[in-house]
Amino acid sequence: MDLRPILILGGGINGAALARELALNGQNVWLVEAADLAFGATAYSSRLIHGGLRYLEFGDVPLVRESLTERQRLLELASAWVHPLRLFIPVRSRFGGMLAAGARFVGLPFPWRHAPRGRFVVGMGLAWYDYLAGKELPPRSLHRPGEEGVPAVDPRVARWLWAYSDAQITYPERFVIALLADARRVAEERGRELQVLTYCQARLMGRQVEIFHGDTQTPCQSLEPAAIVNATGAWVDRTLTRLPVPSPPLMGGTKGSHFLTFHRPLVESLAGKGVYAEARDGRPVFVLPLGEGALVGTTDIPFTGDPAEAVASEEELAYLLELVNELFPHAGLTRQQIALHQCGVRPLPRVDARTPAAITRRHQLVWNDAAPVPLVSLVGGKLTTCRSLAEEAAAAILGRLGRAVLTNSRQRPLLPTAVDLALGAPGQPPQAPLSELARQAIRDEWATRLEDLVERRLMLHFSPDLTPATLTALAEVLVQEGRLPAEQAAQAVARCLRRLREHFGMASLALPSAQGC
Repeated sequence: MDLRPILILGGGINGAALARELALNGQNVWLVEAADLAFGATAYSSRLIHGGLRYLEFGDVPLVRESLTERQRLLELASAWVHPLRLFIPVRSRFGGMLAAGARFVGLPFPWRHAPRGRFVVGMGLAWYDYLAGKELPPRSLHRPGEEGVPAVDPRVARWLWAYSDAQITYPERFVIALLADARRVAEERGRELQVLTYCQARLMGRQVEIFHGDTQTPCQSLEPAAIVNATGAWVDRTLTRLPVPSPPLMGGTKGSHFLTFHRPLVESLAGKGVYAEARDGRPVFVLPLGEGALVGTTDIPFTGDPAEAVASEEELAYLLELVNELFPHAGLTRQQIALHQCGVRPLPRVDARTPAAITRRHQLVWNDAAPVPLVSLVGGKLTTCRSLAEEAAAAILGRLGRAVLTNSRQRPLLPTAVDLALGAPGQPPQAPLSELARQAIRDEWATRLEDLVERRLMLHFSPDLTPATLTALAEVLVQEGRLPAEQAAQAVARCLRRLREHFGMASLALPSAQGC
């Protein structure tokens, strides 16, 4: 029996879900990630588990149906992370946007100036959405501004607000850890192997793959995989070049930025609900409750650089601020009240779409026949459909290898870890000492660096109370756990602080002078 492992490159939501699916099917799995788990688009999404209401307008009914089915599965099987969310769509007119919506649905260009969608168009879309979703969540309803429990949108912006149901995932970063923890549990139960290697690179040498730590040229491990899965998201083309394997360009990602604010007037105006509005150019933007704060986004701008270097621009922040202040002028949100911003690159396929919004969010499996071993790249996809993508990809890979599909994850619950149970929502303190949670993350959750703890295990960058002293204490835990030399602790804190300031815009965090650069 061929037990050679399947090698997954990429530790985001799709790589983690696929590792779990393959482990459930009795496979040995190696997962290699060039940075940390959930480092890319997974951490920079709108944190929604949704059917994709606007995909209906582009006629992608199968994707909406699949997404709604997966939304319900995650609500049932991953309730520690995914919970229902009621969203409201402001509309001003009765019949606005009908011609444009019809043109988009049949794929025709619409040359006239953008017309905001009116009550009738939105209502038709929501009726269809409810029909596809079934009856598990409350159906659409129509409201007037000022009604109890309705977000306090300015009545000059909205004569009506359509409400509908979707779901939110507070911490997709933690969800990735849970998927891999479950994969590890399954592998141990079945006597199989799961290797998770972060901050490593892979290089294909014939049928052998050499694994390197970081940018070093000395291999630390090697394997002969049965197959390679390129699940590196927006880095798919760069990964193929680095392996190296010849391939035409597959990716055409777009940059999406969000910001988080703890401004009380805005948070209170949301009343625990979300708002799904149109900016002046027709781009949909969400204003969402997130713990004690509000998350606003996103933009959609073509991007060709290194996804790791994507940062929200001041123009993008001004664009999002303008919409928020049009919806909630009484809140008086200013640039200074943005606690942090973040930016990711969506792993979208390279297509000739007229607008970024028209690029399909449906995933694709692209096989590379030039590789000496079976190699498939995962292109596209979204948080909501990570499980179904993993099921489809596992079946395709096992079929290619002549191995049997034994089961799938459709009915398997995900259990929260001890860290999940202790963490509060953004803006809320954890229910256990940070040092204790950090040790658990280091020992059990593949955290090796200070940034791993702050951004993707303990979610501290979402806390308005984060200080340099907290980072220093966490660095000491890394030292005690043998992950950081004591003489490098001060530099690690300074590096983390600089990233928080430059990448996330957390200007209130200052570099302690005693730590130098």
